[in-house]
Amino acid sequence: MKRNSLILFFILLTFFSKAQESRDLKMDWAGLARETGYNPAPDWLLDAKFGIYFHWGVYSVPAFGDEWYPSRMFYKGTREYQHHTETYGPPEKVGYDVFVPMFKAEYFNAKDWVDLFQEAGARFAGPVAEHHDGFVMWDSKITPWNAKLMGPHKDILGELQKEIKGRGMKLVTTFHHSRLLQRYKIGDTKFDHSHYPAIAGLPTMSPNPMLRLLYGNIPAEDFYEPVWFGELKEVIDNYSPDIIWFDSWLDMIPEKYRYQFARYFIEEGKKKGQQPVICRKQDDLPLDVCIENLEKSRKQNIESRLWMTDETISTGSWCYTEGLEIKKAKDLIDVLIDIVSKNGVLMLNISPKADGTIPFEQRDVLKEIGQWLKANGEAIYGTRPWYTYGEGPTVQPDGGFEFYQEFLKLKYSPEDVRYTTKGNNIYAITLGVPQAGKDMVFKGFAKGKQKQAPNVKNVSVIGSNQPLRWTLSDEGLRVSVPVIQGRNAVVFKIECK
Repeated sequence: MKRNSLILFFILLTFFSKAQESRDLKMDWAGLARETGYNPAPDWLLDAKFGIYFHWGVYSVPAFGDEWYPSRMFYKGTREYQHHTETYGPPEKVGYDVFVPMFKAEYFNAKDWVDLFQEAGARFAGPVAEHHDGFVMWDSKITPWNAKLMGPHKDILGELQKEIKGRGMKLVTTFHHSRLLQRYKIGDTKFDHSHYPAIAGLPTMSPNPMLRLLYGNIPAEDFYEPVWFGELKEVIDNYSPDIIWFDSWLDMIPEKYRYQFARYFIEEGKKKGQQPVICRKQDDLPLDVCIENLEKSRKQNIESRLWMTDETISTGSWCYTEGLEIKKAKDLIDVLIDIVSKNGVLMLNISPKADGTIPFEQRDVLKEIGQWLKANGEAIYGTRPWYTYGEGPTVQPDGGFEFYQEFLKLKYSPEDVRYTTKGNNIYAITLGVPQAGKDMVFKGFAKGKQKQAPNVKNVSVIGSNQPLRWTLSDEGLRVSVPVIQGRNAVVFKIECK
């Protein structure tokens, strides 16, 4: 009898263990959001609209190609391989690790940087905490390849966090390290899923334990939880970011670790009184627990869910390179307005130099954006989309990152209009300066377009005291354009009863 009872006990124990394992393996993302009361798009981000981050790290030292230099330098036939061989020596002997002591950041000043971000009008800011290259920008106990122990010998993230949070801004940290792990067998010629190649004779295949960690040449079980999740947990515990943003290839991380991260970040944020945000680029986290990001591209129409675009200040590399071409402030202001009109947020990347300076041409662009936002911010911050995002002749590509070159070429005109709204005000923003004396017709106000037409009581141009002549008719709101100084977008404030 006792023997039968014992057998039954072990059968039941096995059954319940299997059931628990099944529950553990099924990641209930919607349940996680319900259980924690998580809102992936809190009001603070809906109101913020604009943030700044930066690709800055060891890959800024060669200042050649782009931020993928650490990978491409090891492939014969690439520009990076040739440049590295001619400048530093053959990659077989002179690996990426030699750049670490050259990354001194001797002129880095967190206060100066955050002063600039604030002047630019950013409401959140922060660094690429770790790119694909395996070097982290904080004081880490998980990897020795960190900015406190090596290179700058400064806790870059810590210094920035103090300044950013001290101004009442929110902190973003971006993570690109999902690609770091080497995921192939020796002899494979395809390296689509890893940053560093497994080619015999290269430093990436060194038996040295330190180099193995930098180059991701470690077993998967030594990477996923101890390194990938461990580093995220370390940043959450020590720096309390408000946004954690992921680059592509998050789907390479087994779902249980992604789920483990999301639960930890959400619960820790709740304990600290935060409303944390997770942002991802691909369909590798459900929208129950995150918002969607589009790289160098934008939505066609108003989205019911908040979304984000990450765009860079240059026409080329995300990190600093010699001869980097910088975009005009006007174009970036237009991009911001277009995004906001469709219920989006812009996170703009800048490219500091390895010595810790932000080049003057980038500073000038940020300051011009800030001047526009200082004058016209009421049409951006805290606004929500109107029933239509806008109108105009310019047609943007219908697609995402694969069309980034077409997005790059896109130029808006004063005939292109974007709308936002706040309270009883509607803002009609022309993406350029319309001709003085011309009648501008805002077609969003045309008869029959809305169930209940707005009861307009006054129209003005923000920043101008000139009274405007306007009439509301079946075709829309007709406004006689006054003389307007400047070269950037113009905001017509339409006050309604």
